[in-house]
Amino acid sequence: MNLDLGLLGAHLREHEVTPEGAADVERAGYGTLWLDASPPAGLAFAEELLDATTRLVVGTSVVNAWTADAATVAASYHRIVARHPGRFLLGVGIGHREVHREYASPYDTLVSYVDSLVRAGVPAGRIVVAALGPKMLRLARDRTAGTVPCLVTPDHTRRARSILGPGKLVLPGHFALVEPDPGRARAIARSAPPGTALGVANYRNNLRRLGFTEDDLAGAGSDRLIDALVAHGDPATVAARLLAHREAGADHVGVYPLGDDPIATLRAVAAAVFPHPGPVDLHTGVKVM
Repeated sequence: MNLDLGLLGAHLREHEVTPEGAADVERAGYGTLWLDASPPAGLAFAEELLDATTRLVVGTSVVNAWTADAATVAASYHRIVARHPGRFLLGVGIGHREVHREYASPYDTLVSYVDSLVRAGVPAGRIVVAALGPKMLRLARDRTAGTVPCLVTPDHTRRARSILGPGKLVLPGHFALVEPDPGRARAIARSAPPGTALGVANYRNNLRRLGFTEDDLAGAGSDRLIDALVAHGDPATVAARLLAHREAGADHVGVYPLGDDPIATLRAVAAAVFPHPGPVDLHTGVKVM
């Protein structure tokens, strides 16, 4: 059974969403809800979100190889898909050296982790990797269904598509903030990810590969960097910025909502992307007759 991820996904942490909120996200037109921030191996909350919705795919962005035992994750995967076939995608990643004291040999560790999942019966076609650099992107291409990167630009999406080729999933996440004042929008962004994420070496290295300078990376980020990483403005402007990833080769665009009310931000973005009332094709935004 193929997964229908839809055109848009909503990236939310456990404290930002309830099962009722997941149903709201589904009604707004999102095809996938990405459960962020290293969910535990039992994946109980992902199952709650699926129980509360009818068609929404739930994905993990991402299960952390250092903190989530692969055997437990595999058992959780099988439990979930038995109840909700065709509605769960397992995103996995390696975390960051700034957080995990045991961080070493990230590539080899992630290869071993993916192999353990596959040996435990998780289909490679139901796994995606949080890959940023070329080596990890090739891992995503060769051993899984694709990649679910964050803190990236459409240029990264274009490069990822070039490496992964056709037939693999490229599922970038991009920050979004409905705020017409650029100065206020940048201040909000700097006080949250992406500004606070610039101390993470993996992200900094990837942004350097994308052409950003040390001046761009200093402090909580230059205006140029923040504007590249956060789609801000009115809803139509935000939607256009997000959909630039599609033009660059993405299969689906994940929305990381910023602001005091993440669900409201997601609703506003969806209304701009899917302007027609009633059921819409989640891939095109065209009303279903």
